[in-house]
Amino acid sequence: MASLDILILTQKNCAFCEVAKKLFDQLAREYPLAISTLGLETRDGQEMARQGSVLFPPGIFIDGDAFSYGRPSEGKIRREIERRFAQRPRQDAKRRD
Repeated sequence: MASLDILILTQKNCAFCEVAKKLFDQLAREYPLAISTLGLETRDGQEMARQGSVLFPPGIFIDGDAFSYGRPSEGKIRREIERRFAQRPRQDAKRRD
């Protein structure tokens, strides 16, 4: 099963950013996730935040799609991961037809 790409937009001294990193590290033990971080102070980070309408950190992107920002919700993230993995076999089946 291919992994989901997770990008966390972070900022220094951001408590919720640390929560998000720990949460995704934990989730990566259960799901195939490729996790990366990007600082909001960088040019790329600012552009991602603008494109994803991220108002404050952490900004979470799943497979390039803006998902959430601010305090991360484990339940909401788990539901989205499950939803995306559940859709993948159907997408593969459609391609074979």
